Amino acid sequence: MARPKKIYTKKGDGKVHEKKPKSKKPNVRLFQPGVMLGYRRAKKSTNPHHSLIAIKGVTSRKDTRFYMGKRCLYLFKATKKVAGPKCRQQPHLKSNVRRIWGRIRAPHGKSGVVKAVFKPNLPGQAMGKKIRVYLYPSSILFCPPPRNVAKKKKKKKNSALI
Repeated sequence: MARPKKIYTKKGDGKVHEKKPKSKKPNVRLFQPGVMLGYRRAKKSTNPHHSLIAIKGVTSRKDTRFYMGKRCLYLFKATKKVAGPKCRQQPHLKSNVRRIWGRIRAPHGKSGVVKAVFKPNLPGQAMGKKIRVYLYPSSILFCPPPRNVAKKKKKKKNSALI
């Protein structure tokens, strides 16, 4: 097994010091990336209340069950900096980043696309742009029990047959 290479650096004191390699932290991402495809629509009319989102790694209707009820976020930059909730006390927190929150409501078709409802509705400029699908609220604790496990019913004794 090869040893890691030692790196030496000079500091202001004139001595040569061994530089410790930085430990790589794991990349933790609390969201799954997605793309807004467009609005739910018919042949001639569109419904901007429902946005269609393609989530990375989701390719079937069965895969979309995990994402039902999850929150999603559209981030975009505006030109004007606006105060957030704590900006009266700390005016340096003004930001030009805006966000629109939504929730995944239903699958759309068989290819893993989902319908999401945002409040307010997503603008038309969001088509083709990135959406973050967060992994909460978690539905792991509230999953129904497996169907093959059936509860045993107790038989009542019929006293009339004696």
